[in-house]
Amino acid sequence: MGMTDHDSLRHCLAVLAYRGGKFLRGAPASFAKHDTGGGTTPLTILSHIGDLLDWGLSLARGEERWTTAAPEDWDRQVARFHAALQAFDDYLASGAPIRAEVTRLIQGPIADALTHVGQIAMLRRMTGDPVPGENYFVAHIVAGRVGPDQTAP
Repeated sequence: MGMTDHDSLRHCLAVLAYRGGKFLRGAPASFAKHDTGGGTTPLTILSHIGDLLDWGLSLARGEERWTTAAPEDWDRQVARFHAALQAFDDYLASGAPIRAEVTRLIQGPIADALTHVGQIAMLRRMTGDPVPGENYFVAHIVAGRVGPDQTAP
């Protein structure tokens, strides 16, 4: 049997947790506030990712709501990233109806969040703290595993 919409979205969130967690872990303290120009920092990017995940969950629930959270410190935003993934995944795992088009959830908040994870990865390299690459095709990514504890590359 093929994957359901719930399964597909949960896998997308697990991919986001795996990739995002990789680039968030071990970032030096100075990284969060590295100004990329115009006031954009890894911290503001990470805060925006949390906003996107909260928005995605609200869309899935059929209660579209956008909020812009004030960027806090790095550790709190990392915790928020995983908590937002967990809340979204818990909703999907419950089997509750998805009240938004699945393709739009993927092309909107999920793809946007993945794009921003890529920005954080690039900034880690640009600030002299690159994270080693890996073959994501063979990565052990599991639906439901959206916390900071991920399988080693």
